[in-house]
Amino acid sequence: MTPTVVAGRPRFEGANIRTWIGFKHFMYLVEEAVLQWLRDQGHPPGQLFHRHGLGVEIVDCSVQLPAVLDLDDEVVAHVDRGRGDRLDVTLRVRRDDRDVTVARGSVRLALVRERAAEAAAPAPTDLAAWVVDDLGGPAAAPGSRRYDPRRPVRDQLVDPGSSALHWPWRARYFYCHYSDRVQHSAYVRCVESAVDRLLEARGISVGRLLAERAWIPVVSRARVRIHAAAHLEETVHTVVDVDSVLRQQLFEVRLSCHVVRGDRLVTVAEGRVLHGYAVGRGDRAGEVAQLDPDIVAALTGGA
Repeated sequence: MTPTVVAGRPRFEGANIRTWIGFKHFMYLVEEAVLQWLRDQGHPPGQLFHRHGLGVEIVDCSVQLPAVLDLDDEVVAHVDRGRGDRLDVTLRVRRDDRDVTVARGSVRLALVRERAAEAAAPAPTDLAAWVVDDLGGPAAAPGSRRYDPRRPVRDQLVDPGSSALHWPWRARYFYCHYSDRVQHSAYVRCVESAVDRLLEARGISVGRLLAERAWIPVVSRARVRIHAAAHLEETVHTVVDVDSVLRQQLFEVRLSCHVVRGDRLVTVAEGRVLHGYAVGRGDRAGEVAQLDPDIVAALTGGA
């Protein structure tokens, strides 16, 4: 299979603080590069659906973000087969007459046999390893547990005494693919929104730290995995919490998403993001901010 090299730019939507681009749009660029890789192999996503009855899904994407991305950067993406069933993606920009790597990603695809498709020619042989009947199920999902309709869902997902945030949301059609299931980018948006909600609930919202300390939120690593399908108009129960604080500079957030299916609570997706802050002004502008005890206590819910 031939590698793909494709140029693009981050979307204006991602420039939320000054002209820096947030982690979500790094992952969007990785997704677009992977779709172009499929096209370069002679298998456009639309053709896979209409000819072969296959729906393309990213089911696992992890990124490391060693450098910032600016609104006006032109990004060159390199995509190639990695180990096993994964694709390796590198995003680079040109700065000061040299190439700078802004993201390294690893992606796993699934090609789902779509019930709604009207055609089902045999899958291309070079993509056959990615073909599945469905995205997992209760047996494949970690943490699947029995559901008791007499008890609140939060009480069944969050340990007693935990300050984890429970946030239910409806799987609207614009979060879905192929008239059916929640897509990977919707879970990426879920991670972004859930972290924002968690920080606000703990009294250290992004807006407050920007105003009071000029701290700019930064992400250096993120991963979102789909374990099973969440379907159109199901309620997705998201649980998010700070997992650890590292070197008084970084904090790792873990997230899980669940749906009620019959008598089971099925874990459909999980995410992790390594977060920190950069100082936005003054003599220390650009440095990584040190998390003082009050901030650490807020992040960890007082633990």
